[in-house]
Parts: sequence; structure tokens; C-alpha cells
Amino acid sequence: MRILVPVKRVVDPYAKVRPLSDGSGLDTTGVKFEINPFDEIAVEEAVRLREKQADIEIIVISIGTADCEEQLRKALAMGADRAILIETSHQFDSQGIAKELKACIEVEKPDIVLMGKQSTDFDCNQTAQMLAAKLDWPQACFASAVAINGSFVTVSRETDLGVETVEVPIPCVITTDLRLNEPRFVALPGIIKARSKPLDRVTPTATPAPLTRTLKIESPGARPPGKKVSSVEELVGELKNRGALPA
Repeated sequence: MRILVPVKRVVDPYAKVRPLSDGSGLDTTGVKFEINPFDEIAVEEAVRLREKQADIEIIVISIGTADCEEQLRKALAMGADRAILIETSHQFDSQGIAKELKACIEVEKPDIVLMGKQSTDFDCNQTAQMLAAKLDWPQACFASAVAINGSFVTVSRETDLGVETVEVPIPCVITTDLRLNEPRFVALPGIIKARSKPLDRVTPTATPAPLTRTLKIESPGARPPGKKVSSVEELVGELKNRGALPA
């Protein structure tokens, strides 16, 4: 069995970033980059599934510049077997990423695509769904538990009404949620071993113009100061004045 795990290079979620003065992007000077946290959970889950089923091969893939090798090597250190870097400086939107992943899947022929439900930079939460549609594969999103049962995968999903359990046939696309697992600490032996694991560099199949574009990035407005009120009537009056309640 083969599991493909897409990983994305993102700004460390705990880092503070500022927009560029012209609003064209973010100033990432001196900022640390990491694997997208949801993708790191997907890598961890793939490794845990392999620990239960030894015949699983784990392939990690990323789309971006040569800098993405750092995140791919970390995924290899966590336990992935090999990596693929679609090296490009072109900015892909979700549709373009889904097309590139589909092209890779047609070559690698994985049984399961296990990926984060969204990235922490753009928060689109749509690449996996687009990929499943292009492949005509079943999908199970927001997994909080994953188990392989022969030619099926059982996925538990946390919903507003409780835990929903679904079963999808292989091949399929699965996205991971935060409570699926906690990624392991990468020890030094794993980091050293990852240096010798194969990392293939390929070029994109195409560089289409994105269907969406960013017009401007700016910092959110300052939060207005709070105000103490002495009575319910004064509170209601303030809420009406600020448009939170009908006048």
C-alpha cells in the first residue's frame, strides 16, 4: 500500500508577521518556516498507520521553491520513505495545486492521499475536495481517527452533532483535523537518516494563471477600547448605538 502526503511550507503559526508597505504580501524577513501543522499531523498519521501495517510506503510531496526541501526533510525524519519536490516559483491557487497533485498521483498511483484539511496561511480548506473531484475518488474530511480495514478506510469525524463514522473504499482522499494526533518529536538519528532518503525534484506539468488573486494584504484594524456600564439599560443603549442590536 502507498500513502501520499502533500506538505506545505508555511510561516511558523507562532511567528508575528507584518504586511509589506505596499500591501503586496507579507514581510517574511527573518521569519521561521515550518510544515503546515495540519500536514504535519497527516505525516504523523501515515507513520502510525505504517507502524500497524508494515507494507505501507509513505511519500511526501511539496510544491514550491527549493526552500521546501527543509520541510520535506523534516517529514522524512518523521518516518516518510521518500519525497518529491515540484520545484517552481510560480504561485498556484487551490485549483492549480489540485491539478499538479492529480498529475503526480497518476504517476505514483497511491492508494490513499492523506493531507491536512487546510493551510494556516490562506485557510482555504478546498484543495483536497477539488483533488477528490478531479480524481473521482471518495473523500472523508476532518478526520479525528483513521483505520485501514482491508480495501476500506474507516474515518471518524467530529461534527456539531457528535462523532460521525464513515467508511470509504480505497483509493480515497482523507483530510486531517487537529485532534487526530500529536506529531512526534524528531530525534537526531531520524534527522541524520533523512539526509540519505531519496528526494526527487520535478518540474510542474503546467503553470496556469490562478483563478483567484490577492488584491491587498493589510493588518486588521485596532480593537476599540472597552467600556464599563453601570446598568442593563446602559448596556442595551450602547449595543444599539454600535449597531449590535436593532434601534
